[in-house]
Amino acid sequence: MSDSDLINLYSKQILALAADIPLLGTLDAPQARVKKRAPLCGSTVTVDLSVQDGRVAQFAQNVKACALGQASASILGRHVIGRNRAELAQAREALHAMLTQDGATPPTPFESYEVLRPARDFKNRHASILLALDATLEAFDQIDT
Repeated sequence: MSDSDLINLYSKQILALAADIPLLGTLDAPQARVKKRAPLCGSTVTVDLSVQDGRVAQFAQNVKACALGQASASILGRHVIGRNRAELAQAREALHAMLTQDGATPPTPFESYEVLRPARDFKNRHASILLALDATLEAFDQIDT
């Protein structure tokens, strides 16, 4: 990885997102709490979730990740309230396709994930980028069962 690759990867926009993650912390009484870890880098995200009428009513996250994982959690935190599982799954699948197949940018309101497109060449970072969405989807699944 060259210095210019690192500069492109850790853009000012990514670092700004990483420094301002919404909905940090925990919920007093979540319906589900899920902790996920990215094995390659050790990043972790813990998500607390409460759902009402099939949509995210309350959300909190604890993020211990690289700047890319933090930026991803920041984007999720800005748009997660009011979303249903299908919308979050669609965002996750689109983000995964963007990273692995140079696919389209995730749909509105998750189009901000476009800022993470430079990470597509760094496969060892993909799990950290997907971590917050993966934890949220697993929390949804726990509530549904």
